[in-house]
Amino acid sequence: MATVPLDLAPTPGFCVKSAAGPGSQKVFVNICYDKNVPPPPPADEATIKRAMNIHQDDDDDDGNYYLPVVVSQPRQDRDKAGNLALVIDCVYNSTLRSRTLREPDFKIFLVELALQRIEAQTSLVLSRQIGTPNIVAKGKLEPRRVWVPASVGKTDGSGAKNASIGIAGTQPLPRGVVKTPQRPMWTWKKEAEGQILIMVVVPQETPHEAICSSTLDVEPRRLILHIPGSAKTPTLDLDVDLNKSDAEIVASAPENTAAIGIYGMSEGGDLKEPDNTLLLKRQRKFEVDMASAEWKVAEGLLVISV
Repeated sequence: MATVPLDLAPTPGFCVKSAAGPGSQKVFVNICYDKNVPPPPPADEATIKRAMNIHQDDDDDDGNYYLPVVVSQPRQDRDKAGNLALVIDCVYNSTLRSRTLREPDFKIFLVELALQRIEAQTSLVLSRQIGTPNIVAKGKLEPRRVWVPASVGKTDGSGAKNASIGIAGTQPLPRGVVKTPQRPMWTWKKEAEGQILIMVVVPQETPHEAICSSTLDVEPRRLILHIPGSAKTPTLDLDVDLNKSDAEIVASAPENTAAIGIYGMSEGGDLKEPDNTLLLKRQRKFEVDMASAEWKVAEGLLVISV
């Protein structure tokens, strides 16, 4: 399955607050909009209403109406009390904004689809006791480039419940099955012409389905990569956040090192975290509009140009 890039500059819509896990960690979900997210397929009012009602009833016969949504990887922030919280952006097509303002039921529909897609893409189980903080978005909505399947705008006949809950990320995991993500080894280099290449080590056994379902989110000072796991390969999550202070980068650094011997790096010259990230932080901002990615599975690499 081919993938295509989407350049997004999300505009805020509204924010809801949920909780995840036994510790009830706060999760802020930003419902936002961008014209580049594919719109839902044309449908009459009866079809839309039926999809909304069936979705609430959790029926198996879902109809053919769906809402594409691009879901970001979770990022850390703090609530008003200073406690750590997660923030996730769910980006819908801009044409849906006006209907959410007119119809409370449609707004609830968007929220439920967003929560379901987050649960499918992550290991989180989110509470349906929703709060509505008096903010349009938690944190800053950065421009980004994401890669999605080329057919995201097409109706696949699988019904609204499945088709509507996401165009980016992994297939839903069965309830109770949680794959612990691993952080891949990575390194970077700067080409003579100023291009920054980030090389991520990936398993050579990575199946085609995992490649097609992977998501890459590039912001001016942040890169978020998610590669879903398979029977032979682990789930890989890489979050390189250059917005953090040096102290935060050092405090959150994993113990594993960057890959050795790739792209001319000599053995013993590899960089340990956090040095890898700290040196990259001193470079220019990522060029979101020019970002690209190339899989070199035979070499065990994903090369990201920013």
